[in-house]
Order: sequence, then structure tokens, then C-alpha cells
Amino acid sequence: MRERVVADLSDLPLHGKGSATATWWGTLAFMLLEGTGFALTIGMYLYYLSLAPEWPLRASVPDLTPGTIVTLLLVASVIPNHFLSKWARDQDVHKVRIGIVIMTIAGILPLIVRVFEFPALNISWDTNAYGSTLWLMLGLHTAHLVTDLGDTIVLAALLFTRHGHNSRRLGDVEDNALYWNFVVVTWLPIYLCIYWIPRL
Repeated sequence: MRERVVADLSDLPLHGKGSATATWWGTLAFMLLEGTGFALTIGMYLYYLSLAPEWPLRASVPDLTPGTIVTLLLVASVIPNHFLSKWARDQDVHKVRIGIVIMTIAGILPLIVRVFEFPALNISWDTNAYGSTLWLMLGLHTAHLVTDLGDTIVLAALLFTRHGHNSRRLGDVEDNALYWNFVVVTWLPIYLCIYWIPRL
């Protein structure tokens, strides 16, 4: 049997980048599903607010300090995250290694403050619908922080091995940076609901 070469594909990259990968689409699908979960919890909060005779319901307003510190840390983390994504796109492994360490620290800091944020809500999760909703919103976002931090730590560990030069691994770093932006953006309306709506 004679073989005929139709096209030489040897110059094509081994892995795609961005929307050319299944991982990118998977990350986007996760963000859409989880964004729906956040939207439902915010909708639940606003629904209870519309029915309640007073708000907050039999509780003092949450203390602003821990939530505001978390917000500032998250917003500030967008800057190194942007550079990390750019360096991963440019395949600059040395800078990506530095950036992933910075983003690991940027993921740990809000979680440390979050420990103080739950008591600062000034209500227990089982007191009433208001308390349950606050704890649900904060708990849901905390789960996303922990999840992304875990992913970042795993990627950081891999980047300091021989797998760090793999273009597919750098694509994973880009996807992780995209997801971190999602975690930051989803926190902002939750922060407004928890800390500022009760003060209006």
C-alpha cells in the first residue's frame, strides 16, 4: 500500500491556548454554573429583604473591617494575576514561577482574614433566615477561595518541576488566572449585600 502525505503538521503546537482548549471551556462552564449559584443566593437575600419588617432581622449590622480588608486584598490581587496570565501566555516560565508564588500568597491572605469575618457578621447561621443567608453567601464564596487556592498551589508545585516548561501547564495557569478574576468579581456584589445594604 502506498502512503501519500497530504499535509505536514509537524510545525503545529502540541497544545492549544485559550479558547482552543477543552480546559478553557470547562473553566468557563464552571464559572457560569457557579455564577448562577451566587446569583441565586443574592436573589434569596433580596427576596428576604423585601419581606422582612426590618433589616437586618433581629441582629446588629455586620462589622465592616474584616469584609473590607478581604475586599481590598482581592481587588489588589487582580494586578499580579493580570501579569501572571500575561507571562503564561508569553510562555515566560521564570516570571510565571514568581507570579504563581505571589498568587498563592494572594490566595492565602483573604482566607486568614475570612476567619475573622464569620464572627463579624454578628449573627449565627441558625438564628433566622437573615443569618442563614449571610453564612451561606460567605461560606459559598469561601469554598471558591479554597478551591482556587488549592489549584494554585498544585500548579505552583508543578511549575517548579520538569513539567513547568510544558506549554499545556502554562495554559492551565492562564485558566486558573481567569477563574481567580471570577472569584474576585463575584465577591463584590456579595460584599455590598452583606455589609452595605443593611446600612442603607
